[in-house]
Amino acid sequence: MGIEDLILYVKRKYNNPPIYITENGVVDSSASLMLKDALNDSLRINYHHHHLLYLSKAIEAGADVRGYYVWSFLDNFEWKSGYTLRFGITYVDYKNKMRRYFKDSALWFKKFLQKDKCNQTKAFSEL
Repeated sequence: MGIEDLILYVKRKYNNPPIYITENGVVDSSASLMLKDALNDSLRINYHHHHLLYLSKAIEAGADVRGYYVWSFLDNFEWKSGYTLRFGITYVDYKNKMRRYFKDSALWFKKFLQKDKCNQTKAFSEL
């Protein structure tokens, strides 16, 4: 099931409750990449673009979706994997005083949030 199907199932089965997607993201194992390469995270952009596109279709079909939270804002420590996996839309340089750099996905998400949401499907086609 995709996110649209899942949301519409919950809408039908549970009388359309308010839904918050509280943690959605994709991991990459870019711990060994050079900074400029790690900032280019097109996989993450594609992931969020498609999830938000199908989420918007569920909303247009009447689902009461009230929030979507990207996992994660920052690269972080994962209990099982330590610092070897990266989930964040912001790169954390663990070897250089924890400096932070926006990945391409952070810039994409900022642009997404600034879009006029009156016609959500049209807004997605422009991203």
